[in-house]
Amino acid sequence: MAKDDLDALDALEKEAKEYDKDAEIDRILKAFRLDGYAVLDLQPGVPDSDIKITYRKKSLLIHPDKTKNASAPEAFDRLKKAESQLTDEKQRTHLDECIADARQLLIREKKLTLDDDELKSDEFLKEWRKKTVEVLVDAEARRRRQMKAQMQEEGREKAKEDAEVEERKRKRDHERSWEDTRDKRIGSWRDFQKGEAKKKENKKKKVKVIG
Repeated sequence: MAKDDLDALDALEKEAKEYDKDAEIDRILKAFRLDGYAVLDLQPGVPDSDIKITYRKKSLLIHPDKTKNASAPEAFDRLKKAESQLTDEKQRTHLDECIADARQLLIREKKLTLDDDELKSDEFLKEWRKKTVEVLVDAEARRRRQMKAQMQEEGREKAKEDAEVEERKRKRDHERSWEDTRDKRIGSWRDFQKGEAKKKENKKKKVKVIG
């Protein structure tokens, strides 16, 4: 094969690889970001080993250092978050529960039974994915409301604690100030007493003179 033909094949292969990278980046960015399965293009319930293998393959494919696609960093970041979600037991359990809830809601809405053939149809799977998005959005909205309420409560508690600390500080400062001026107050009282005694003495003297 001539050198020109080899160069042409190499160019086509590179172009194909870039196309695959661009397509995968586009797919990741269009996937619902709260659903790690959707981002990694996996089915719920897959073993941990599949998650790790898939993440490795996709991260190598779309790594920002290996493509000129300007959206690669964002796609790579979403891929990492999806892998983190699915390898964290608590987060994955929450996601699995939301997906299961979405299926149950859809079955009730469509008045289906658990052995209905429609549950295996592509149409049902599409609707299930859509319902999963709704359930995840609702769950995230609840989480944010709870977090906001918790932060507000923590803010109130913090303000209360600060006020108590400030009140204790004010009392300490007052007691310290009272103690610091003790000698001065005692001296003033003694001076006052001396003054009173002197007045009485002068009064007595005046009374004697008159007599």
